[in-house]
Amino acid sequence: MSEAAHGTGGLKYDHARRKRPQEFNILIALVLIVATFEILGQILPYMDGQSLLFDSGGRFDSIFNEARLRIIILQVAIVGIIALGVTQVIITGGIDLSSGSVVGFTAMVAMSFAQVAEVNGMANPRAIFLDQGWVDLPVLVPVAIGLAVGLLAGLINGSLIAYTGIPPFIATLGMMVSARGAASWWTRGQPVSFPTESYAAIGADMMPVVWFLLLAILFHVIMRYTVYGKHTYAIGSNIAAARMSGINVKRHLTMVYAIAGMLAALAAIVLSAKNLTAQAGMGVMYELDAIAMAVIGGVSLQGGRGSIIGTVLGALIFGVIISGFTYLKLDAYYQEMVKGAIIVGAVVLDQWRQRRNADQV
Repeated sequence: MSEAAHGTGGLKYDHARRKRPQEFNILIALVLIVATFEILGQILPYMDGQSLLFDSGGRFDSIFNEARLRIIILQVAIVGIIALGVTQVIITGGIDLSSGSVVGFTAMVAMSFAQVAEVNGMANPRAIFLDQGWVDLPVLVPVAIGLAVGLLAGLINGSLIAYTGIPPFIATLGMMVSARGAASWWTRGQPVSFPTESYAAIGADMMPVVWFLLLAILFHVIMRYTVYGKHTYAIGSNIAAARMSGINVKRHLTMVYAIAGMLAALAAIVLSAKNLTAQAGMGVMYELDAIAMAVIGGVSLQGGRGSIIGTVLGALIFGVIISGFTYLKLDAYYQEMVKGAIIVGAVVLDQWRQRRNADQV
């Protein structure tokens, strides 16, 4: 029996039209992708029956291939932090192409204030501010300066978009080019190395994953249960209606881009701490990877739809696919082709889903 009466007036509830949460569909997609790689590992003759995620050789105490699981999670954690901010930007109907370059610039600046004075008993040859005495500083100093750099970049992006009417694509594209140039200018292209132990601890071992999960939980709560989240969705759904309902759209858009900038900066701090060095080329293409994670996770490029949980699942799908290609021993350049195909495919799927929903209304 597909219908049941509810209330008065002969109203019917059609169980057949009840929709599953979008995140559930993404989870199913993740399981299917893992299953596909597992099947390929069994049927391809050169794979010798190897498994992607499970311990097929008895090397670990559990049934899982713990080493590969760690690699998958670690390789998406830092970009995943950026994706949390990009998700909020896209929900407003915008886009942020500057996050990768902000990572590069922030990493250079933060690492410059996180250096030690001596290396092996001698003056640090790469210390940027050795003469000024700005070495061996408390860890809060480089972290605060790095977050301030990201905040400034986000405020510039948001202000340009909100108060001048420049399309987000153009505003963030300009920031992308400028921040990348600033990263090279900061030390004339030279890498910055030898951070303090307290700074290095930020990105040690599995700390990138810890930061990613903590931030994902925080912003899930914010987007789902706070006024900030409700206003973000309202602006993305219908900016004119949001403005008429009393939302200060300009201020809120500036805030969203500022938060995205700070998350990109935090990702830069974690990345430079993990690598124990900073280079001007850090973060190249991170913005597209972050956008891909969000779109795979069901965030609509039209705005107004998406969730933090979906983005986390999208990041896992992204990581499984990239790790899966390595597992199948396919050349790295195929991965870049697949990334582009994934983004296009996810957008096509989103467009189809929106048309289907419109037809059902």
